[in-house]
Amino acid sequence: MNKKKLLANLIDQIKVELEKAKAAYDTSKSATRDPDFKSESKWDTRSIEAGYLAGAQKVRVDELEMDLNVIEELASDSLSKKPTVTIGSLVEIKFNNLVKKYFITPAAGGYIVNVDDEVALTISVFSPIGNEVLDLEEGDSFEVEMNGESREYEIISFC
Repeated sequence: MNKKKLLANLIDQIKVELEKAKAAYDTSKSATRDPDFKSESKWDTRSIEAGYLAGAQKVRVDELEMDLNVIEELASDSLSKKPTVTIGSLVEIKFNNLVKKYFITPAAGGYIVNVDDEVALTISVFSPIGNEVLDLEEGDSFEVEMNGESREYEIISFC
């Protein structure tokens, strides 16, 4: 899987989500000023609730903008292979005889990226797997505690 294509796809996905979040924020923000939302009594809280919603959506917009900046910076860095797994590594991990690809990111975890009919999941270094896989080499194993049980993973390859 080509990491440059993967990063370009990831950046595109974040930009689409960011535009949707901005549109939702703009809509809820304008609702706070809408005359139909003006309080008609002390118990009428439509405008206040619209303000809370707009505030939460603004936080999401800010998070996505930060994620986009971090991923764009990662894309501009050298993506050459390091001796161990680091941020920016594309890692094949085996669990229960099933091998999956993960792209280790400093932000924007949870995206599914499809490049040339291959699929990779982005995982943040703050996730349990993302944290454990750092600084390991091909053939290394690691355990992650999930839902009260210990799961063993093996690094098959990375680049």
